[in-house]
Amino acid sequence: MTKSRVAAIDVGNDSIKAIFGELEYQLNIPNIIARDTEDRPVIGIEELDNKNPLDGIHIKVHSPALKDNNAIYRVGNLATKTDNATELDPGSSKSEEDQTLIMLFATLALDAVKQDGFPKAKNVIEATYTLGTGLPLREVKEGKDAGYRSRLIGNVHQVEFLVTPKYQGLKINLKFNEVKVYPEGFAAFINLVMDNSLKIINKDLIDKRILIQDIGGLSTDIAVIKNRNVDDDKAQGFNLGVSESLEAIREEIRKKHGVELDSRRDVVEIITRKNDRNHIMVKGSRTSVHDITDRILLDLAKKQYRLLRNVWQKNSQTEICYFVGGGSHVLKDYLKTLNNNLDGYNIEFFEDEKESIWMMANAYYKLIMDFVRKTEKPKEPIKAN
Repeated sequence: MTKSRVAAIDVGNDSIKAIFGELEYQLNIPNIIARDTEDRPVIGIEELDNKNPLDGIHIKVHSPALKDNNAIYRVGNLATKTDNATELDPGSSKSEEDQTLIMLFATLALDAVKQDGFPKAKNVIEATYTLGTGLPLREVKEGKDAGYRSRLIGNVHQVEFLVTPKYQGLKINLKFNEVKVYPEGFAAFINLVMDNSLKIINKDLIDKRILIQDIGGLSTDIAVIKNRNVDDDKAQGFNLGVSESLEAIREEIRKKHGVELDSRRDVVEIITRKNDRNHIMVKGSRTSVHDITDRILLDLAKKQYRLLRNVWQKNSQTEICYFVGGGSHVLKDYLKTLNNNLDGYNIEFFEDEKESIWMMANAYYKLIMDFVRKTEKPKEPIKAN
């Protein structure tokens, strides 16, 4: 039987964060795709071989799980260079979008081509994975996790690398031994209190009543934790993320300064970088866009703060709220200022950007590894009488 490889993948609106195997390989790819109709032109095949595959992901995807099957895509960095690049739209459901699956399959295929353990015949690799991933709380509460899982498991999904550096011509047949779909708020709690072996590392937190406000690109989850469990009835998912605001900033910069930014990720970089924060280059001159970013992000922070206030009022014995996710990193300063001027709740942010952004992928890894360990435990031999 083919050995299954562990994958923990957070399909975030901004980017895909993936952890493979025994923590030996990680990937972070912008969540952007662009439809392609033909093989993209490349100057010189030798040039192609010397490039980083992650900068030239060009694939054809065949899967019964897709609404639009057998299509060709540019993915990640390569897609940002096109005029027809798409990012997930506000209001869409992650579990129902082809883009979620295309990014998931592309990420797995990029891991599979590096492995020696999978069977390979000519240019076809047969790759089997045990996958841990997640969906927003709202979608899990609506029961969409079951449909998402069933589209993945029991099917063969093929990724063919077209004009991709180093991997051109390779086909990867992806199968899933098991797929676990976790609610994002629950995953965040696991990551806060447990290490990779699921040993408790945060004893102070384990019995507290806490909220976890996970601000993503398309949605916000607020998990309510008490008695070491997520209270499913009180936990809430909201159709409010940072994507719309990032898109608005991008559009205003284009109108006011005539500068085209490739993606929302470029906007995030401008807002969060340590040097020259909230500045862009306009015709070679360093130019502030503070007026645009402050107005739009403060408006979003007020809406996020209102969500916090409403949930806290319904759970008045809450002791602390942790803000997690890429959106929290973008809104951190605005939320802190609002809180200092208004209610003064006990709130906490992760100062380390990487820790906040990788939180979900790390949590899925802990959970899927725990599942694997439990299923691989040798059964007790039956003793003869």
